[in-house]
Amino acid sequence: MRVIAGEARGMRLSAPRGTTTRPTTDRVKEALFSLLDSAHWLDGARVLDLFAGSGALGIEALSRGAEHVVFIEKNRHALVSLQQNLLHTRFNNRAEVHPFDCLQALERLARHKTQFDLVLLDPPYQAGLHQKVIELVGATLLAADGLLVAETAARMPLPERIGPCIQTDRRIYGDTALELYTMEQNHAP
Repeated sequence: MRVIAGEARGMRLSAPRGTTTRPTTDRVKEALFSLLDSAHWLDGARVLDLFAGSGALGIEALSRGAEHVVFIEKNRHALVSLQQNLLHTRFNNRAEVHPFDCLQALERLARHKTQFDLVLLDPPYQAGLHQKVIELVGATLLAADGLLVAETAARMPLPERIGPCIQTDRRIYGDTALELYTMEQNHAP
């Protein structure tokens, strides 16, 4: 696993051992960040990386110009890799790591009225959390002109509308789908 482009290009990232985390493949990561770069979503962005694992997606965002990334990850093995990767890439000063369950972390961020330009969501596919998390993020944390990207199993499409969020694109890469959501304009927080 490596950083594909930007300031930390080519740097290797560590991943936790075992099967409790599923890193995004380089192919999907490359496609995602090409899409984000072409639309200038990363320049100075405030990013939320949910179910961050090793932090590969958030670190790629930082490498490509994001201002700040908040990482949410509760698995202690993944947290060790995430912290090592932030130190290795020297992005620890532009990052916050919250070692909590995703739903607890979202409640804490909502209480502080934190807003994000880009939200990266990659929960375990079978956990059934996509819709609940998208609804919570849309209700409180996604900026009015923000973008939420959910990684899902291609065979399990998400609804076109979840709470105040509307799907604007769905791209399939083998067994993986990237589903992009923006805020419905009359529901922006």
